[in-house]
Amino acid sequence: MQDIPSPPPDAQAALDRLVVLDPDMARVLERAGPLPWRTRTPGFPGLLQAIVAQLISNQAAAAIWGRVRAIPGALEPETLLSLPEDTLRAAGLSRPKVGHARSLATAFMDGTLNTAALAALDDATAIKTIVSVKGLGPWTAEIYLLFALGRLDVFPAGDVALAAAAAELKALPARPAPVALRALAGMWAPYRSLAARLLWHHWRYLTGRPAMDDFPGIQG
Repeated sequence: MQDIPSPPPDAQAALDRLVVLDPDMARVLERAGPLPWRTRTPGFPGLLQAIVAQLISNQAAAAIWGRVRAIPGALEPETLLSLPEDTLRAAGLSRPKVGHARSLATAFMDGTLNTAALAALDDATAIKTIVSVKGLGPWTAEIYLLFALGRLDVFPAGDVALAAAAAELKALPARPAPVALRALAGMWAPYRSLAARLLWHHWRYLTGRPAMDDFPGIQG
């Protein structure tokens, strides 16, 4: 059996505080089991993976990402820019996403985005920097900060799976819209990333999906 990666010490400490802050979060762990700690590669690959996942199901995103990363050089900005569009389309990327991937590669090539520089920025500034690139919205930026940079207080309120999980966990009359979900997430500050991870964990438990996958949820 594959070992389930555990949260690093700082995240585990935050998780311990969160479940005291909100006992409903403790209930997630009781029902769904230990929280698997998923990460992504910082820099160009991590943001490219987020582009792949935009507006499609987890299953489709995982399949397309597997094909994209199998293309020689696709995870390097300079090489991706030299790839024919047909090669990327054949992997499953839509024409708009090919454009977004190329915008991302150009941003890394011209210095608009830099792996080390992004890691040194505070959350708000890092998100603002990422969304300045065409095709990279708040969800993409927040997913990157959460999974590639390991930030502890980021909440992608546009994620449909998070909204569905929160509605069930909190017995809400309907799935909250992004604005309402972001307001609800305020109760989990400064551990909102841990709350998001637990809600995705809860969503996988409710839907019977595998405990480990490459993609957290579905963007709204």
